Amino acid sequence: MRFGQLIGFLALVISLYILWQIRQILLVVFAAVVLATVLNEVVSFFQRFRIQRGIAVAISVILLLVVLVGFFALIVPPLVDQLQQFGNIMPMALERLRSWNNWLQNLIPDRLLENIRGLRYITQGLQDWLNQLISNFFNLVSNSLSIILNLLLFVALTIMLLANPSPYRQGFIMLFPAFYRRRVDDILNKCTVSLTGWIKGTLLTMLLIATLSYIGLLIFGVPLPLVNAVLAGLLEFIPNVGPTLSVIPPALLALSKEPWKVAAVVALYFGIQQIESLIIVPLIMKTQASLLPAVTLVAVVFFGSFFGFLGLFLAVPLTIVLQVWIKEVLVEDVLNSWQGNDN
Repeated sequence: MRFGQLIGFLALVISLYILWQIRQILLVVFAAVVLATVLNEVVSFFQRFRIQRGIAVAISVILLLVVLVGFFALIVPPLVDQLQQFGNIMPMALERLRSWNNWLQNLIPDRLLENIRGLRYITQGLQDWLNQLISNFFNLVSNSLSIILNLLLFVALTIMLLANPSPYRQGFIMLFPAFYRRRVDDILNKCTVSLTGWIKGTLLTMLLIATLSYIGLLIFGVPLPLVNAVLAGLLEFIPNVGPTLSVIPPALLALSKEPWKVAAVVALYFGIQQIESLIIVPLIMKTQASLLPAVTLVAVVFFGSFFGFLGLFLAVPLTIVLQVWIKEVLVEDVLNSWQGNDN
């Protein structure tokens, strides 16, 4: 290996190492780009009425703040109250689960019980899971300063990108060779369309899932329907994994009341997911980039494993952007244009 090649290789390794160390900041930047892209559609809507961009940006940001403040004002007070009840009811659910565990141990013969040793550890496993959840919550609180700083960075970047996106977009395009810059601009437009369609459809889906969950839990008389409905709506943002996790809390709460309600809750959430897959998604996700379920699941696990909660939260938009770039650059511009040797 020549000296110049060695220097280039070392520079690449060092660059990758630096990027890995600042991966959380890069994810915050990406999140700001996604939000700015979506809000830019709102700004463009106001500009159609000949409103200056600065004023349109201010109106869009104020509308977003009004929606968020209104949401928290309506949801947070009853949500906090029900979360306090959740902390009181959960020990009852765990105690009921212990009773069922003991009942099954007495009912099942000893030989059969030895073949399913995991049965006696169900309660202990749930207790360990609950303790770990509480521990992670306290870790989250202890790292609140870092979270606040990242949130401030996210808000500041979003406003700056939204106020004047052209210089940032042109600066990114300038990183590519001159002959390919027009093509990059077209790819960025396609990324914008895909991301905008995805976020619109996802927000509407989250609202519908939360509403259906709330109505169903009220009908079955499951405790804390608002908390569980909001949780179901929020976890809908994480495909495949989120909807599966959202059924656990209401099922445990149903167990604290009447055991048959556990099956009812599972059936309710399964039915809601079928409605989402067969009706809601085809109707409101027409402009969303089509992602195969297996690809989405792998992306959620991959980004969640390497980048933590923020990677899990941004797994789908990251996958959408990567899919657009792979399709347009690798497939369209490289593979489809590959000229084989006829000789």
